[in-house]
Amino acid sequence: MSRYPIFDTSGLETRPLAERRNKVTVEDFLPLPQPQPRHVAENRIPDILNGEALKDFARRLRLAGEKGWPVLWMMGAHVLKVGCSPLVIDLAERGIISCVATNGAAMIHDFEIALIGATSEDVAVNLEHGEFGMWEETGSHLHGAARQAEAEGLGYGEGVGRYIDELDPPYKQSSLLWRLWKAKVPVTVHSAIGTEIIHQHPAMDGGLVGGLTYRDFLIFTAQVTRLVPGSAVLNVGSAVLMPEVFVKALAMARNAGHEAAGFHAANFDMYDHYRPRVNVVSRPTISGGTGHVFLGHHEILLPTLYELVVAEPAPVEDDL
Repeated sequence: MSRYPIFDTSGLETRPLAERRNKVTVEDFLPLPQPQPRHVAENRIPDILNGEALKDFARRLRLAGEKGWPVLWMMGAHVLKVGCSPLVIDLAERGIISCVATNGAAMIHDFEIALIGATSEDVAVNLEHGEFGMWEETGSHLHGAARQAEAEGLGYGEGVGRYIDELDPPYKQSSLLWRLWKAKVPVTVHSAIGTEIIHQHPAMDGGLVGGLTYRDFLIFTAQVTRLVPGSAVLNVGSAVLMPEVFVKALAMARNAGHEAAGFHAANFDMYDHYRPRVNVVSRPTISGGTGHVFLGHHEILLPTLYELVVAEPAPVEDDL
């Protein structure tokens, strides 16, 4: 027994999601832009500095998709909250993104979108009343999905995608986890215990969540072993967690004898954070490949990248 006081979760009270005011709904999500001819998409951006680099990186993503080379897309929850998940879904369904790795917050927002078509509460207001994060359906469903995933030997993200399929909520078409589960594209969830609202729920089982997160870490590491020259790794809006997960997975892959080198790495975020720059962009590409940092708001930068990637006709440029 611990010598220190332990908080008793039995006194916690949850609230129904129907009572919550949300800041984001599926109506706010970005409609997929229609693919433009390549020269039209590229001529909107000057061939100077990062404009030239972004167009070059988009061509590399397109080539990786054509060749079947892995493209690993790591991201934080903000990508979903600003309505950009349709872009990620489409790139995965097109066969360009081969794996998505994210945190528990993204899983939570995605599940709420599937369930009620809305997410993102007012933290400041709800924290004042002790209601922040205390939402019954979010916690009870996701912990139920976790128990089912563990019983069936599934990964965390895989298990939630399947749970959504069985639950059949009204907005599942907008769910990244469900759409990628249907497309058989791995989605891994990397939970940091104590950082997600479902960890406040009375049904929380730390051992269960930790075990599933570790299983997803191993699933993700297996994807990292597949990296070849010409592959791509993107970190989109994760300042700490995903860069740390990636560098450990990369170390394990190389330690086990996999080359996992020569890929093209990029960080997309509003700020130039230390860990994404060193753990995704610079250190992993020392012996080959390229590394880029693209700064901007996701709701502006990601649609720009998407339009460049899906521009038609897609060239085959083996010299990249």
